[in-house]
Amino acid sequence: MKVGIVGAGMVGSAAGYALALNGAASRIAIVDRNRDLAVAQAQDIAHAVPFAHAATTVEAGDYDVLQDAGVVILAAGVGQKPGESRLDLLARNAEVFAQVIGAVRAAAPQAILLVATNPVDVMTHVTTRLSGLAPGRVIGSGTILDTARFRSLLAGHLGLAPHSVHGYVLGEHGDSEVLAWSSARVGSEPLASVAAQLGAAITGEVRARIDDGVRRAAYRIIAGKSATNYGIGAGLARIVRAIAQDERAVLSVSMCTDEIAGVRDVALSLPRVLGAEGIGATLVPELNPEETAALAASAGLLRETADALAI
Repeated sequence: MKVGIVGAGMVGSAAGYALALNGAASRIAIVDRNRDLAVAQAQDIAHAVPFAHAATTVEAGDYDVLQDAGVVILAAGVGQKPGESRLDLLARNAEVFAQVIGAVRAAAPQAILLVATNPVDVMTHVTTRLSGLAPGRVIGSGTILDTARFRSLLAGHLGLAPHSVHGYVLGEHGDSEVLAWSSARVGSEPLASVAAQLGAAITGEVRARIDDGVRRAAYRIIAGKSATNYGIGAGLARIVRAIAQDERAVLSVSMCTDEIAGVRDVALSLPRVLGAEGIGATLVPELNPEETAALAASAGLLRETADALAI
């Protein structure tokens, strides 16, 4: 599959690098308003291909280089400043997308759009409206990275491999996100049962520490290095692989959703089934009353923000 990337900054380049290494894309095409940057990133990524398992070609150019792309990653926009919430980015990045989406659709009308620009949930809503595509063909990276952080921190507490931990972060990719503790599993067993057997109880202090580690991770990383890029780059490559290989994989990603927790027409993350046509189904996990209320609050916040934007 050919994959286009619009935006050759830290996130776009990290996604391209991850795609080249994992072999999910046979061709990668990079576009940026700074053509020299796009060319430099493409060359740098191409020089990593001999060390990878697959022979991926990497090129850069204007929007016409996106022709025949099956997926286009939208990583254009202004970056998050230290101390700035994702929602503060909305007005600036919505303006950028108004210019980008038409050009992408003209060059690659058949492509699934994968949104990485923050605030990603509202930008997914913006992209769905501006593109005219069916909601399942406009995918936001959403909480795929937050979910990875949750599983990693929980696995560290239990002394297990993260791949054996199954739990999701729902709602907004941001401050109102919901860690679904009540539906978390290790293997096929409930989290509390496994924690007790391993002598690693999930106490209030443990929950608070992991919650903070997930919810505040981006702010800490941005404070230290001005951006987050490697984790989300790998997450974007994972989404592309699920599409390219028609995996029917369940991943926590964002899309415009008819109704959730009493809130209608809102883009947010839930476990979604991803395959060759994009998102094919949504799986709503069982939540306790506290988590249900938190998800409703997160959805309501996102809906209010989208309503405030003239699209």
